[in-house]
Amino acid sequence: MRDQLRIGGVPESVVDDAVLILSELLSNACRHGRPLGDELAGEGDVRAAWRVDDRGCLTVEVTDGGGPTRPVPATPSVTAHGGRGLNIITALADDWGVRDGMRGEVTVWVVVHKDVHAEAAAHRRDDFASRIAAPPVADLADLDFADAFDDLG
Repeated sequence: MRDQLRIGGVPESVVDDAVLILSELLSNACRHGRPLGDELAGEGDVRAAWRVDDRGCLTVEVTDGGGPTRPVPATPSVTAHGGRGLNIITALADDWGVRDGMRGEVTVWVVVHKDVHAEAAAHRRDDFASRIAAPPVADLADLDFADAFDDLG
């Protein structure tokens, strides 16, 4: 996922959020959902997908066979070892929800970022501006390292 999003020009900060969100969704699917397909036949799967649509909206989805409860953010105690995944997703994402399939499968979808194209363009502008404003790099041959260390003492 990380490599595909980078190649697609998605900014690194958005890629990091998407990877964390995918991790949380997969953890929840493995912990709370049933596998897709016939478990007895060894066909138990969980599906993950991500895409940037034409509008620049990055969406991550994980589909499993459903579970005994609906995905909702929990209110874990301070000492709890889990239960924070959907709260993390809510904090990082622009939107998220649950979609039921016809065969009982459940998909949790997350809009990680609504306009990655605009953010990527802003990062490119910022990078360009910082390169223009950056002072020229000194040639190492011109540096006197002894003087530099004398100044530190």
